[in-house]
Amino acid sequence: MLDWANQFSICCFLDDHQYRLREHRFECILAVNAESVLHTTGDRAFEQLQGFIDKNSDWCFGHLGYDLKNEIETLQSNNADFVQFDDLFFFVPEIVLILRSNELLIGVKSREHASVAAAVFSTVPATTHQPLQIEIKSRFTRDAYIDTVQQLQQHILRGDCYEINFCQEFYNDNAVIDPLQVYRALSKESPNPFSCYYRLEEKYLLCASPERYLRKSGSRLISQPIKGTIQRNNKRTESDRLNRETLQHSSKDRSENIMIVDLVRNDLAKVCTEGSVKVDELMGIYAFPQVYQMISTVSGEVADTVRVADILKATFPMGSMTGAPKKRVMELIEQYERTRRGLFSGAAGYISPEQDMDFNVVIRSILYNASNRYLSFQTGSAITYYSRAEDEYEECLLKAAAIKKVLNT
Repeated sequence: MLDWANQFSICCFLDDHQYRLREHRFECILAVNAESVLHTTGDRAFEQLQGFIDKNSDWCFGHLGYDLKNEIETLQSNNADFVQFDDLFFFVPEIVLILRSNELLIGVKSREHASVAAAVFSTVPATTHQPLQIEIKSRFTRDAYIDTVQQLQQHILRGDCYEINFCQEFYNDNAVIDPLQVYRALSKESPNPFSCYYRLEEKYLLCASPERYLRKSGSRLISQPIKGTIQRNNKRTESDRLNRETLQHSSKDRSENIMIVDLVRNDLAKVCTEGSVKVDELMGIYAFPQVYQMISTVSGEVADTVRVADILKATFPMGSMTGAPKKRVMELIEQYERTRRGLFSGAAGYISPEQDMDFNVVIRSILYNASNRYLSFQTGSAITYYSRAEDEYEECLLKAAAIKKVLNT
């Protein structure tokens, strides 16, 4: 499917890698060839999105960039952006392919279904492998990162915030890659349930995200924030089990997770019916190839009159990628991080014709602009007053490990 899809200048492939999570609607879904597009870096982005949804009454695929924060709050983004995704982009595809329970469903507008199926099944996957040796640079030295974390802890001590998600960028400004090859390698190394291959002309998102930002199914909203990470030990079963238990009982990770759950509950309460917001699961421990993650599930009910754009605006950016309180930590993120987040810590996903939706959190992801050869990935961690800066730095490296590996194979 992907080899066939990659011929189109705009495509979006969402894959759950057969995790078969209860809240997943599809195993994977692919949208190609834009019949109509919406892109903006200006004002009224959410109103424009709602107008686009209402006008088309169709599948809409696309992304929300982190810097939409400037429309939600009185904020600015002054740091450099070298990947250059729009703050918001959505498209109505000509063709939608859905894989569900070993059944391929094809939705197509201007072609015969049979011809699409024949083209998909006759496409021969590429077998060539381009060896990569991408030198990875960092915006922070280890000492500079530690010093910045300590400065952020002084803000926490003064009462400016309780927790802040601080991120650092790794990059190469002259990278030549085959994005599809790199995505496949990343998926093999780190198959995660909210993975995404997303192409917009010469810009690419190669995403191995484990985290859901927001799903709407009928009147039900569900958000699943992640806070808490520990490395797996796949070679030693007992050590792996002990790592899982260490995360489960970590007072630091549990307090971080609870703080973000409270923030998500508050966000959902802005649009959900009174009394309907609840925590379905608190601090569940989930296994992924490289790490264990602590994940909570928060849900609520919305009235039919609540618009999709209003839901997104009330809950974006997701609390797991900001901290609390949201506005103040976003000011500090702008002050202390050294490049613009852009699509990183934003969301990619779809809105269905029924105005249901499902969006991931763009983490564990490579962003690539083939025009200027700029490749970027960012990692971060939650900083609290009790954080040990050296440990937070090591957590960033742990989250970057799979990406670094596939860029040097």
